[in-house]
Amino acid sequence: MAENTAVDIRDDREHGNLVAYEGGEAAGTIAYLVMDPASGALVAVHTVVRPEHEGKGIAGALVREFYAIAAREGVPVVPLCPYAAKWAKRHPDEAPEASADLVQEAQRQLRNHPEMF
Repeated sequence: MAENTAVDIRDDREHGNLVAYEGGEAAGTIAYLVMDPASGALVAVHTVVRPEHEGKGIAGALVREFYAIAAREGVPVVPLCPYAAKWAKRHPDEAPEASADLVQEAQRQLRNHPEMF
């Protein structure tokens, strides 16, 4: 899986989506929520890449940018999405681990957002 695909990644914070565009077409998305109120941590819930765009490194580019956004904002990331969690384990230098308490609180808050399941 090459991670050199030229994609345009845009943060649609209002709708809780980080979207990768390739050739002007939405190719992949991370659905996320912002923890409320205290930490403002970004919680990755799902990472999805459209089948015709798979194998191009788009999911990895999305997760990398998700962590970069959090770093720029000075907030932690809670990778509840299995793909994001695996990516974080492979890239510990770019993906600081969230505390167990923060993960537990993110899971609790996610339960209040059934539309994300």
